[in-house]
Formats: sequence, C-alpha cells, structure tokens
Amino acid sequence: MIKLFKHLKPFAIFIIIIIGLLFVQAMCTLSLPEYMSDIVNTGIGQGGIETSVPRVIRKSEFEKIQFFLNDEDRDFVKSHYKLLDRNELSSELYNNYVLKYPLLKKEALYELKDVSEKDLEKLNLKMGKAILILYWITNDNIKTLDIDMPFVEGHDPFLIISNMSQDDLEQARNIIESKIEKVPDNLVIQSSVIYIKDELKLIGVNTDDVQRDYILQTGLKMVGVAFLAMVVSVIVNFIASRVSAGLGRNMRKSIFSKIQTFSNIEFDKWGVASLITRTTNDTMIVQHMMIMILRVVFYAPIIGIGGAIKVLSTTSSMGWIIVLALSLIFIVLIFLFFVAVPKFKLVQKLIDKLNLVTRESLTGMLVIRAFNNEKHEEARFNKANQDLTKNSLFTKRVMATMFPLLMLIMNIISVLIVWVGSYKVDAGLIQVGDMMAFIQYTMQIIMAFLMISITSIMLPRAMVAAGRIDEVLSVEPSILDSDNPKVFTDDFKGNIKFKNVSFKYPGAEKYVIKNISFEAKAGETTAFIGSTGSGKSTIINLIPRFYDITEGTITIDGVDIKDVRQYELRNRIGYVPQKGILFSGTIESNLKYGKEDASVDDMKEAAKIAQAYNFIMKKDKKFEEEIAQGGTNVSGGQKQRLSIARALIKKPNIYIFDDTFSALDFKTDASLRKALSKVTEESTVLIVAQRINTIMNADQIIVLNDGKIVGKGKHEELLETCKIYKEIAISQLPKEGAL
Repeated sequence: MIKLFKHLKPFAIFIIIIIGLLFVQAMCTLSLPEYMSDIVNTGIGQGGIETSVPRVIRKSEFEKIQFFLNDEDRDFVKSHYKLLDRNELSSELYNNYVLKYPLLKKEALYELKDVSEKDLEKLNLKMGKAILILYWITNDNIKTLDIDMPFVEGHDPFLIISNMSQDDLEQARNIIESKIEKVPDNLVIQSSVIYIKDELKLIGVNTDDVQRDYILQTGLKMVGVAFLAMVVSVIVNFIASRVSAGLGRNMRKSIFSKIQTFSNIEFDKWGVASLITRTTNDTMIVQHMMIMILRVVFYAPIIGIGGAIKVLSTTSSMGWIIVLALSLIFIVLIFLFFVAVPKFKLVQKLIDKLNLVTRESLTGMLVIRAFNNEKHEEARFNKANQDLTKNSLFTKRVMATMFPLLMLIMNIISVLIVWVGSYKVDAGLIQVGDMMAFIQYTMQIIMAFLMISITSIMLPRAMVAAGRIDEVLSVEPSILDSDNPKVFTDDFKGNIKFKNVSFKYPGAEKYVIKNISFEAKAGETTAFIGSTGSGKSTIINLIPRFYDITEGTITIDGVDIKDVRQYELRNRIGYVPQKGILFSGTIESNLKYGKEDASVDDMKEAAKIAQAYNFIMKKDKKFEEEIAQGGTNVSGGQKQRLSIARALIKKPNIYIFDDTFSALDFKTDASLRKALSKVTEESTVLIVAQRINTIMNADQIIVLNDGKIVGKGKHEELLETCKIYKEIAISQLPKEGAL
C-alpha cells in the first residue's frame, strides 16, 4: 500500500490543504459541545452571567467585598473598577448611566472597566470566593462553616467586622478561606452568580435581557461554527474525491501503460482476466480506500485527541468511562477483525475467478452452444458466483452485526454517563451542561476510534488490491530494450537470419524449438509447415520479440534484434496473427490502425489486394461501416481479410502471416496470394500454413517436426528429400486437385 503513495505526489498540495481544513473542521466540531454547555450552564443556569466578576455593583456592597480580600488583592480589584457618583459625573454622563442603572439616582455604584481576558480570570478567582463569603454572611449561612465569629442575631454582621482588629480580621479571613478552598469552583461561581443577579436587579438592570442576549449570542456563534464546519466538510469531500479520482485515473493509466510493455510471458503468468480485474476493480477499491484515508483516517486522530483534551478540561473524574467504552469497542472489533479479514483477502481472487469463467463463456459461446454444454457452463459460472456470493455475504453479515453492537455500546455508555454524572451534579462537582458536553465529547472520541476501526477492517482488502496492482507496476518486463540500442540502416532490406535458435518457456524443462537455423531473404517468401505443436508459430513470434529466445541469435540485416528498440523493430514488420482481431470502431479506423495517416487510396489499394474491397463496397456505409467489438458483425474470412489489409497498408519491409489464409476459401486464397506477390516482391515474407497449396510456390519451405527442422527447400525438392513433407502433400494435394 505504501508503494502506491508515490502516485500521490501530484496531489501533495491538495492533501496538505485537506489536512489543514480537517483541523479547522475538527476545531469547529469540538467547540459545539462547549457552546452547548455554555448555553445550559451560563445561559440557563446562571442567567447569562458568565463570571463571578459583577459588571456593576453598589458602592456599599463593593466595600463589603474588600473585607475578604488582602491588601494586594484589594488594590488589584479596585484598579479595575471606576466609581459612578452623581456628584462626580457630568450631566450628560449621569443621564446616560441612569438609563442603564436606575439605582444611581439614590446610590453610588462601581462599574467594571474594560479588562483583558487574563485580568478577568484573576478577578474571577479573587472576587468569586469573596462574594461567596459575602453571600453566606448576608443570608446567615456562615454558621455552616463552623467558624467562631462574634455575630449577634439581629445586628449587622458587617458593623461587627468593621470594628474587628486587623489581626482578628486576618485570622478570620484565613479560617474562612481554608474552609472555602474545599468548595468546588463550579459551586463558587454558581453561588456568586446568585448574588450578582440579585445585585443587578436591585441596580435596575433587566436580567431577563442579559440572559436572552447571552443565549442568542452564544447560539448564533454555535450556528456560525456549525455552518463553517459544514462548508469545510463539503470542501474536504470535494477535494478528497478529486484526489482519489485522480489517483485512480493515474493508476489505471500506469497499469495499462505497463501492460503494454509486457511480453506474452507476463500475460501467460497472470492471465487477461486477472489483469482486467487489477486495472478496474482493484484500482476502484484503492480509490475508495483513499477517500477513507483522506476523509476519515486523517480526521479521526484529530477529533479523538482533541476530544480527549476537551473531556479532561471539562472533568477528569469520569475519564474511566471513556476507557471502558474504548475497551468494549476494541474487544468487539478485534473479534470481528480476526473473523472477517481472512474472508476479505479471498474476495479479489474470487472476482478473478468469476471474471475468468465469464470471459471464457462469453468468448466461446458458439462452441458452447455447438456442443450443447450450456448447463455445464452455467454450473461453472454458478460455482464461481456462489463462492463469491457466500464470501461477500459472510463479510457483509459480519459488518452488519458490528454496527448494532457498537451502537448498543455507545447507548449504554451514554446512559452510564448520565447516571454517574447525575450524582456529580447533585454533589455540585459538575454542572448539567458539563455532563451534556461530556456525553458529546465521549461520543466524538468513540466515533473517531470507531471510524479508524471500520477503516482498518476494510484496509486488508484494499491492501490486497494495492499489492496486486503493485505486482503489475513493479514487475520488470522479461523483454526490454537495450541500454545502448542500435538502429537499422537507411538501406534496410529485411534479411532475417536464425542461428542455432532454441526456446523454452520460463520455468519449463522441455524446449519448444531446438537448434533452429535458417535465413529468410528480402524479395523471397519463406514458409513454415508441420504438424500441430511443431513450433511454427513460436518461430514467428520470436521475430517481433513477443518472446525472447533462450539460446542462439536472430539478426535482421546483420543486427541482433535484441540490440534494436522494440518500437523500431516492430515498425518494420507487418504482422497478421493466426486469429484475426478487429477493434470496435469502423472499417476505416481498423485499417488505419496500421497507418494513421493512410489516405483513402491507400485503404482501397490494401483492401483490393486483401480481397476485401468487394464486400466493403457492399456495406451501406462503405469504409465508415461500424465494426462491433471483436468484429462479431463480420464473418471469419472477412475479419481475416481486413486483418491482412491492415498489415498491407503499413507497407513494411517484413510480412508475417501466421496461418492467416486458413480462414479463406481456395479461390480467395489464390487470388490474394497472386495480388500479394506483386506488392511484396521486394519484402521478406514469412508464412505459416497448414495447406500445401498456400506455400508450394514459396522460395523456401521449412518443415518442422517436434521443434526441429526436418526439411528445407522448395516444393519439388522436399517431395523428394523430406518424408514428412511428402506425407502432408499426399494427404492434401489430391483432394485439392493439385496432382
């Protein structure tokens, strides 16, 4: 899988952008529970009052707070407030302030100045506890702290405090602070907020407006953040889709380009069906996995780690619930992982098998029908189909079981958080909003690990697919161009010489051909004949280097074909395979496959020589007539003649006809060879044939048997000197009226 990441280099900048956007999305997502907690805790629970620092307070109450601060803290607090006294304010300022604080008509006030976040945090810490003490003394709750204070019922406690000595006051303050240290910060804020809210009401501030404004502002922030997260998510999905689609496109291109460099050895090794699967299905799996990596694998750690940090900042007392949840999830996933992964690894091989059976059945449909073997082929297909279906159903059922189990765990964890959190809320350790935020963060963490786990379950199949793709891309073709290639001279003739050539397939022990030596000269026709499996087509396939020889040398005009680039070598050859192959398109496009810039006259001339002109002219659209995939809408003889015309239009120096004329009737065969002899009189012509009359006029006939040359010469010579050739001639010529 890692080897395929090199294909992501063109998309590096987009991947960096995706990661950056994922951080933005994660931050937005992680902030939503915090906003929800603020609305519940501060907006609803605290009436929109965020801190223990009152924005405005009566002068008398402000002075009472000073009793519970040391000299340093007292100076710090006073420096952040300004006095509002009707006697010291201008008329304009006074009138403005009275609109905001009606109590200013009767009593002087202190208003909070503009402060930094850092100073506000310090003020919150210092004033919160002082206000709590003030609140308890005012409501006669100081007795709950079990402090020996000389308070008399019915008398103002602050009158007593103001008459205490500095030492006694400091001692009392220390005792109170030691007691209040045990009170949770949340409870300190909640209690002080009650006091501040009452204070604001007395001053004339509409606390309902304060609450409404806070909830609206926080809610709008929440909506804005959610909208931003949505926009970022859409952008990430769009870019990730483009990257994965581009990766799939590039991989398919690379695989196809690589396959084009393969010799028949590589095709024999993997098979066409497997190569098609690797180019399409395997690439699609890797492409889908890349979307998961870009969208999930990169995102999950960010949201998981961020969620853990947020949870610990909210409350660490319930962190064990997250550990429990993740442990249960991992137990389920590990079990499913070991059950499902082996089946995932089988899927691609089963797809290969199904493609192979389907391809063979569709290609050989006429043979199947001819032998009435439809039931047999249906049974083969059903077996391959059932094997794939059973394997796929098993993995799908496992995955289908996994989701309900994981959702059950998530719901149980939610109930557990509510149950444990309720006790902590009741004890004043956390607030309701904190519990709700904890649930959200826990679900985010669990979902992050869940997404990674699901991806890890899908990963084995993607790794198998990536491995299969890498096998194709990393294999070194068995036939390569020379590092220092030679070129043919301008006066290229096309004289082919085999010298002690032997060949056997890789891994095989037996030679297909052994010690073959002959020379095919320009302007002459060299023919090969022999029994089936004697090595005729093998010799022909060695010339364009479809296979490389095992021993010996093959030269053209004295140049070893291994020293010439394959493109230049094959550019000199007009090859007509044993089985005529046409491509979907038109007759014109198939003929121009041999020469892109061929003119209409070139096509007509080639078609006339190949005896294809007459049937082309009978078509409705002539050369523009459509050719179906594989040439299924033309006969075997017509397909073969078009294949011959395709080679002729190229006007090469070397012609290779691999049993090309076997699909033609005798009359067409004779006419074609007669016309062919005129255009190939200066070329090297190699013909593989099964019929004597096709090659009896050849300048050189090579007779093969069991991979060896057993006869070489002209027709008349071989009748006298080669027993095998004579037997073939006797078996054919009388029937063909040649004797």
